[in-house]
Amino acid sequence: MTVRLPPIDALLHVLREERVTTVFGNPGTTELPLLDALATAPDLRYVLGTHEGSVMSMADGYARATRRPAFVNLHVAAGLANGMVGLLNARRSHTPLVVTAGQQDRRHLAQDPMLAGDLVAMARPVVKEVFDVQHGFDLPLMLRRAFAAAVRPPAGPVFLSLPMDLLAEDEPVVVPARSATPELGVSPAVRQAAELLARADRPAIVAGDGVGRGDAVAELVTLAEACGATVHHQPMFDGIDFPLAHPLYGGMLPATNAGIRAVLQDHDVVLVVGTHAFRPHHYTAAEAIPPSVTIIQLEDCSETVGWTVPADVAMVGDVRATVEALAAALAGRVPAAHDRIDRAARQADQRRRVIESGAAAGHGLRPMPALAAMHALAAGLPADAVVVEEAITSGLRLRDVLRLDRPGSYLHTVGGGLGFGIGAAIGHRMGAPDRPVVAVLGDGCAMFGLQGLWTAARHQVPVVFAVMNNGEYRTLKETPSGRDGVVHQGRPGLDLGPPALDFTVAARFFGVDAVRVLDPEELTSVIAKGAAGDAPLLVDVAIAGHRDA
Repeated sequence: MTVRLPPIDALLHVLREERVTTVFGNPGTTELPLLDALATAPDLRYVLGTHEGSVMSMADGYARATRRPAFVNLHVAAGLANGMVGLLNARRSHTPLVVTAGQQDRRHLAQDPMLAGDLVAMARPVVKEVFDVQHGFDLPLMLRRAFAAAVRPPAGPVFLSLPMDLLAEDEPVVVPARSATPELGVSPAVRQAAELLARADRPAIVAGDGVGRGDAVAELVTLAEACGATVHHQPMFDGIDFPLAHPLYGGMLPATNAGIRAVLQDHDVVLVVGTHAFRPHHYTAAEAIPPSVTIIQLEDCSETVGWTVPADVAMVGDVRATVEALAAALAGRVPAAHDRIDRAARQADQRRRVIESGAAAGHGLRPMPALAAMHALAAGLPADAVVVEEAITSGLRLRDVLRLDRPGSYLHTVGGGLGFGIGAAIGHRMGAPDRPVVAVLGDGCAMFGLQGLWTAARHQVPVVFAVMNNGEYRTLKETPSGRDGVVHQGRPGLDLGPPALDFTVAARFFGVDAVRVLDPEELTSVIAKGAAGDAPLLVDVAIAGHRDA
């Protein structure tokens, strides 16, 4: 049956059919038609953020929790500009978002009204697709296309420009029905890949974030065990793509080409699953892939195979189904798999002992070393916790000590735009209210997203925000210069004090309870109690910086 509705009602109709129940936004005058419509739509919750950066991060976390596109409404050119960091993060992390911004009334655009701008041109570099909606009859169709594009591999954010006067029109327009989503099958190159892995003497797997997004973690475990392959996460991974406590887990690949090469040169066949690029953070004069290594690459999009990783065997297909087929093809064919697993388990146990010894050495020191703090924080996490991490240097220590196995238990963004953590933690708890959320934040990162605390307080979202407070941009004090490869002392602009930042004061300003923690035992207790609570809590964690070293 054909549905005909005025444009604004058609928009809400499409949202409902796309299973949208929450709208994230920071409104202005161009959003008034939408706000008027939402006022009479009790099934559509409007979540206000006091800055667009927080709005985008909340939507990102919500989309990852619900595993469907989140809907965001921004305000004209200024709001879109403030939200562009979040769009960049979402595109890099392949988070499906449908983002709209209200455009000024078309009847006076030629007069260059306040806050008007070329929204389509602004958004184009940081999203998958853009839609310039100029006619009411096009809105429902373009909105359907936007939701489909947001989830089509590689997933990501999509943008629509919506003129204010268009949403106020009364003329009914046709609303097209929702289309079924096509499904990928198993890659036809399974047999070829299986033969290479079966004959490999030193196989390895690089688990990209497409594994977690594709619900293929259990299947990847079966595959790794079938051939005894060491498994590495992609550099700065966004989620749990392989259990961190599994004996075959070899840790995260370094974030430089030289570091990646040093790890992969010990292997002869490497299966790269669910990532089209290693994205090194700092330049090194080396290629990531040693010439002696045979690369098998599996992606769910043909456009990204071989994009930066040269594939000897290119596989395109559904990640979960293809990994499952590969595991079945290898079952019982690699007699050496058990010995490889035993050897990997001994090596993993040795690494764990070294890390725990280092953490224990930090007990009794004031302020705490980062490793001791991260070890203590991990000890306080509930078994079903979700960790949202945005801590540049402390986050590396956190990855060393976490033993998370459950998919979806860890969130990060490889986009690198700061201010993600607070909002993402709030959005995730809203999208999956049955799982406790602990956000681990660098003090510099937290400064970019503090406005999100207002939303946490307003909606009483029970998230623990643990701010690692070392009073500096430590990563910049430890990174060599690209000019001469030397770490220089006394670089300006890298200290966040004096005066020292007291995040408990900031939290209370926004209406969030807060506590300052000075030692590991107290930190473990506070994290455990806060994660079990029913209100947001900020924990200001004093850790050592360069001045304390």
